[in-house]
Amino acid sequence: MDQTIAPLVSFLETVLLGKPQAVRLLVQALLADGHVLLEDVPGTGKTTLARALAAGIGADFRRIQFTPDLLPTDVTGGAIFRPTTGEFELRKGPVFANVLLADEINRASPRTQSALLEAMEERQVTLEGDPFPLPDPFLVLATQNPIEFHGVHPLPEAQMDRFLIRLEIGYPDEETERQILAGHRSLRPTDAKMAAVTTLSEVLASRQKVRALHMDRAIEGYIVALVRATRAHPSVRLGASPRAVLALGSLAQAAAWMEGRDHVRPEDVQDVARPVLGHRILAREASSGAVNRIVEDVLRTVAVPA
Repeated sequence: MDQTIAPLVSFLETVLLGKPQAVRLLVQALLADGHVLLEDVPGTGKTTLARALAAGIGADFRRIQFTPDLLPTDVTGGAIFRPTTGEFELRKGPVFANVLLADEINRASPRTQSALLEAMEERQVTLEGDPFPLPDPFLVLATQNPIEFHGVHPLPEAQMDRFLIRLEIGYPDEETERQILAGHRSLRPTDAKMAAVTTLSEVLASRQKVRALHMDRAIEGYIVALVRATRAHPSVRLGASPRAVLALGSLAQAAAWMEGRDHVRPEDVQDVARPVLGHRILAREASSGAVNRIVEDVLRTVAVPA
């Protein structure tokens, strides 16, 4: 692994025990300048992981608890009238941070969810008609409860597509749960670990190296073929968008760079295809696992470049 990012990976693995693959995908998304949707049942460490990532890179961190009564201005900010001065004062909302945790994003109304669309895509927020740039880096980590839970509003396709990856953490194994129990006998033991192990400038410099990583034209063709195959699959109602092509390419570059290589291999693309494509596909069949089967079919049938 590249030594400039290895301390961050090691730090996060001490916070989220027993989930090295989830940690690597999260760091890859950070390097690829993409947002992350953390979808799983409550209590699997989603919020803790988001806080740890922000602390590990020394980032400005904000958390918004999405609820049914949350308003768009609670996210973006807006103009507030000051009686003492008789004037309106512009107040920037919590979205103006390096790392924004949108906790239980699908509990808010679609109107409030849409407040993040401009921020996630254009890295700016329009307040009172004027655009305001967001900090760099800017990363949205949104947690989402499974759709079967009560009181949730499904994210629209346009917003799902803005997340680089969907990450499912899952339950830990028995031994890991024993470690978690032992580590939490004292009060909030993870608080002592929340210290920066790298800097924002190092993260930004690493991103530039990731973007400059060589990608052969054959790999580019492979990525395009995978995405186009999702649209032609007979079990698909809506295939992956052109944004998925960009996401696959950038995340594959990040995966290759973290391994210390100067070029992208087909296996890099294959390793990241599932978290990139899974939330961008709508299957005709509503059964659990239908989308995963489609992605597996695509990976199996599309020719791999030599």
